[in-house]
Amino acid sequence: MTTKKPKSTETPKEKKSGTVASHFPIVCIGASAGGLEALEQYLENIPANSGMAYIVIQHLDPTQKGMLPELLQRITKMKVLQVKDLMPVKQNTVFVIPPNKTMSILKGVLHLFEPIEARGLRLPIDYFLQSLADDQHKRAVAVILSGMGSDGSIGIRSIKEQNGIVMVQEPSSAKFDSMPQNAIGSVLVDIVAPANELPLLLNDFFKRIPVLKSDHEINNKDKSALEKIIILLRSHTGNDFSMYKKNTVYRRVERRMGVHKIDKISSYVHFLQENPKEVDILFKELLIGVTSFFRDPDLWEKLKDTVFVNLLNNLQEGSVLRAWVPGCSTGEEAYSLAIMFKEAIEKKNLQVGISLQIFATDLDNEAIEFARKGVFTENISATVSPKRLGRFFVKTEDGYRIKTEIREMVVFAKHNIIMHAPFTKMDIISCRNMLIYMDPELQKKILGLFSYSLNPDGIVVLGSAETLGTQNQLFSTVDAKLKIFKHSSTLQVPELFNFPSSFSRTSTTHIENIVPPKSYSNIQSLADQLLLQHYSPPGVLVNEKGDIIYISGRTGKYLEPSVGKANMNIFAMLREGLRNEFPPAFRKALKTKETVILHHLRVGTNGGEQNLNVKIQWIDKPDLLNGMIMIVFHDLPKTDEIKLKTKRGDKNLHTLKQAELEEELQRTREEMQSNIEEMQTAQEEQKSTNEELQSTNEELQSTNEELTTSKEEMQSLNEELQTVNAELQSKVDEFLRMNNDMKNLLNSTDIAT
Repeated sequence: MTTKKPKSTETPKEKKSGTVASHFPIVCIGASAGGLEALEQYLENIPANSGMAYIVIQHLDPTQKGMLPELLQRITKMKVLQVKDLMPVKQNTVFVIPPNKTMSILKGVLHLFEPIEARGLRLPIDYFLQSLADDQHKRAVAVILSGMGSDGSIGIRSIKEQNGIVMVQEPSSAKFDSMPQNAIGSVLVDIVAPANELPLLLNDFFKRIPVLKSDHEINNKDKSALEKIIILLRSHTGNDFSMYKKNTVYRRVERRMGVHKIDKISSYVHFLQENPKEVDILFKELLIGVTSFFRDPDLWEKLKDTVFVNLLNNLQEGSVLRAWVPGCSTGEEAYSLAIMFKEAIEKKNLQVGISLQIFATDLDNEAIEFARKGVFTENISATVSPKRLGRFFVKTEDGYRIKTEIREMVVFAKHNIIMHAPFTKMDIISCRNMLIYMDPELQKKILGLFSYSLNPDGIVVLGSAETLGTQNQLFSTVDAKLKIFKHSSTLQVPELFNFPSSFSRTSTTHIENIVPPKSYSNIQSLADQLLLQHYSPPGVLVNEKGDIIYISGRTGKYLEPSVGKANMNIFAMLREGLRNEFPPAFRKALKTKETVILHHLRVGTNGGEQNLNVKIQWIDKPDLLNGMIMIVFHDLPKTDEIKLKTKRGDKNLHTLKQAELEEELQRTREEMQSNIEEMQTAQEEQKSTNEELQSTNEELQSTNEELTTSKEEMQSLNEELQTVNAELQSKVDEFLRMNNDMKNLLNSTDIAT
């Protein structure tokens, strides 16, 4: 019994261009440690005459001769070949990558390269998947099986971007689940199942998916169902896809229909109505969150060497550049922009006072949360140079974490560019590969919105396949090849665009009339409050740093707001007369955890003077206030000065004041000397500690680098040993079977030889 071949889904445009050589699906199977068993389970369950080609990419020991083709040939009836350079891909054939090679595909022909990466840093699965996506588009299929590390998680993003299919082995059925887990966390995977079930599911998927129709070929019935799907998405998620290209939406709907084995789009509409979770999955499928660090390297070098320099030369020190990255996905684009800005500042030695503030937005809340964490897998080493990894990233157990200096430059937020108000006064807008999914009318509106958001001479960067269309009068070209445009300074009257204000999710709410409970006044608490207001001295509750937490009574005679930025710290708000005496007494109370009282202080208050005592009390109970400081101000009467003036006369009063000033000066000198000694001691201790920490930090950094290198080499070696071990074990099993067969044959014959 033969199996029906999948239909060709090649578009007339692709046939005319001649860029696609094969008319059948090409399946890339990526595996690592423990992958031989999964490969055998996959290949032995492929239907006869499936009409597909299978390319096996595994982490192999570069020093050993590959035994994988020989081992796999025993499992499948298809022909298994080890790839040679310029070998064309054929249907119903298995191609195996040779050891110590990197492979790519162009027009259906396989090309082999010598690997340039170090042994522990090679990502052959990612490398091949990216070339497969660019070459085969929607006929590309990625299958990720058992393995350690995260190889493949970046490549499958390219497959999804080109509308290909991504399948992953169920992690619980894999001997090593790291690669499947990373793949599932990277993109919305089409099919997750045990390795032995994946081939049949893939075959069913291709049998059920219809031939792709162009926009004008979609019949009225399908258009009506498609509009219903858009309405369901809008009501459930609050996002409107009515102005997205119908072809794009239709393609993504077909993929979900193929996964659920639904033949008619009208049936899929009913399925969506009955399964709200499927609406969320379709919504994520439509977002197509594909990005990477430094995509199109020539563009980033142009931004660093020319665009940033031109912007920075026209700014004064202390200025802030503003950038907007709509459709940022998981944040790689925004972080790349921040890194390039830092490099431009360092390379040209420009004003260090100039900073960049990036606003990165996206519809997908999960992608935004991922971007905020700033932690990426080790696979980014394929697109980020070792120098940048060391300068802008910190190595962690999960991969690489972006450094704080870069993270603080980016603000991530969920934002719908169609419905929400745009960001304004922008110097740079980087919107790459988002407009290609929208129809011309929506593209026109968004480009007009970018023109409104940009400052004069602001820069907008588009994707390699995007153009200005009918909005070219709003921008002048900086680099047509790299799609860099400048906001035109000679604008006509801008066109006004109407965007829908918002769409909200419909949810049923039940409003209950809640009667507030009656509150009964407590006479004791009211009386205590009255006494506190009229008879208690004013006071302030502060923490150990002097930050004011609570103010009781009128403290305006002792405290006043400081000049400049608002500062609720008591040291900044003390009036004249308290500034010298108070800080050392506060430190003493904090250090000894005892009460300190300052007597007969004179504080200037609105043109006059006030004598007072200040009580500084460290608090240990209750627990809620433990460690805080209560400062209480007690006013003193001015009777002493009056009596002294009448009895002794003005001369005695003058002498007394002079003595007080000399005493205060002497006390100030002693406090200053004490502070200087404390500062010198603290400075010496800090310098010594700093030198020790610096030395320790250098040692730790050196050790960390050595451990990282060793870990990568050990992991790579471990995977290669796992593969070789599995191959040798398979050979041993085969020899045991042959030995048993020969032994049985000899034992069954009684003829002497």
